[in-house]
Amino acid sequence: MAVHRTIELIAPSGYPHDPVVLHRALHRLQAQGHRVEGAETARRRYQRFAGTDGERAADLNRLADPSRELPDIVLAVRGGYGAVRILHGLDYEGLQKRLSGQAVALVGHSDFTAVQLALLARAGVKTFGGPMLMSDFGAEQLSEFTMQHFWSALTSPSMTVSSNVPQAQSVDVSGMLWGGNLAVLSSLIGTPYMPPVQGGILFLEDVNEQPFRLERMMYQLHLSGILAQQQAVVLGDFSGGKSYDYDNGYDLHAMIEQMRSVIGIPIVTGLQFGHVANMLTLPVGADAHLVAGAHGFKLSLSGYPYLT
Repeated sequence: MAVHRTIELIAPSGYPHDPVVLHRALHRLQAQGHRVEGAETARRRYQRFAGTDGERAADLNRLADPSRELPDIVLAVRGGYGAVRILHGLDYEGLQKRLSGQAVALVGHSDFTAVQLALLARAGVKTFGGPMLMSDFGAEQLSEFTMQHFWSALTSPSMTVSSNVPQAQSVDVSGMLWGGNLAVLSSLIGTPYMPPVQGGILFLEDVNEQPFRLERMMYQLHLSGILAQQQAVVLGDFSGGKSYDYDNGYDLHAMIEQMRSVIGIPIVTGLQFGHVANMLTLPVGADAHLVAGAHGFKLSLSGYPYLT
């Protein structure tokens, strides 16, 4: 028997530019029997954002209101840019009190990384890197893989992600799983919104960034001392970066090898996460155990909020 959930939409970044996709996403969720709240957030526009900074912060701060019933899922409408503008306006104390120990799943990726890391750093709130309303639930062809893993991750107390992508380095480490979009994450270095994770397993993805730009951001993480405090880095998808004749063979692989030579911790590749059609859902702030080698890798996860 299908379980019907209450899904509350938040729009901390850009506005949906295609009403057809928006309608398709909302219709799909409602047709499955889910109760969708906050659809008006997806219809707001202010410049390139889904409302003013105050309106977008209020979407999240409503979750701190003890007089409101909490939804099962809080789903980001889309990414883009704008989440960093509302971080100072979030009620971290209120959100911590209201969400701590509650079975509520906050889900999104890309620009939503800023909100996820800020909630982890300032309130200890664990969230999920996963699909968003527009890009995933509104996709012309719905990914069965993405949806199946999304619902499985949100309703299971533990999960294991495995890959048969051969790894250049052997790894057997445990720590907190955290991370998200590389550009967003690196922009939080030196701010109160960067979680001070020690001994963690850092996962990263990005889109439409050249290998040299990715390397520059990786060096920022390295030179700031953040990578040295981690057990391992796990790389997701880095699509969209074009190659040029000027690169002379310098590509994503060359960038990864360069970082391997300087950071002193292993880099695992092939995580099915990022701006991809078939995407995993990953708990940010979970307890993780990573084993990797020539036959691939296995990432075991537990200690995160899940829906009963």
